[in-house]
Amino acid sequence: MNTNKIRRYQRIIQQLEELLVKTDFLYARMATVNALLYHKMDRFFWVGFYLLVNNELTVGPYQGPLACQVLKKNSGVCWTAINEKRTIIVPDVHQFPGHIACDSRSKSEIVIPVRNARNEIIGCLDVDSGEVAAFDETDALYLEKIVALTLG
Repeated sequence: MNTNKIRRYQRIIQQLEELLVKTDFLYARMATVNALLYHKMDRFFWVGFYLLVNNELTVGPYQGPLACQVLKKNSGVCWTAINEKRTIIVPDVHQFPGHIACDSRSKSEIVIPVRNARNEIIGCLDVDSGEVAAFDETDALYLEKIVALTLG
C-alpha cells in the first residue's frame, strides 16, 4: 500500500471540500477537480470529464493535451466504464481492445462513471498516465470519492 499516494489523495479531498462549496455550477466544479488532480498527481498525463450529450460521449472540462472531442460509440475505455457501470483500470492501453488513442503518449488509464442525483450515469472522469500500470485500487477508491464530491 502506497501511503504517500493515500496522503496525497486525502489532502486533495480536503482541498476540494473547501473549494467546491463556492459554486453549484457543475462545469466549474469539474474544472477545479481537473486542475487540482492534474497539478498534484505527478503521473497524471491527462485528466478530464466526458459527458453524455445527445447519447454521445463529448469532452467536457479537462487538463492536459488536446482531447478527442467525441468518442466513438461503444468503443474504448470510457464507453466500457459507462456500459458496464463501473470503474475500469487499464494497466496498458495498447492491450485494451478498441482503445481510442487521443494521444499516443498515453500508456495506462482509469475511468470512473459519473452519476447524477438520480443515480443515472451522465459521463465519466477519465485519467491517463504516460506510465504503464500507473493506476491501482487506491486510485479507484479515491477518484470515486472525488467524483462524488464533484457532484455535491
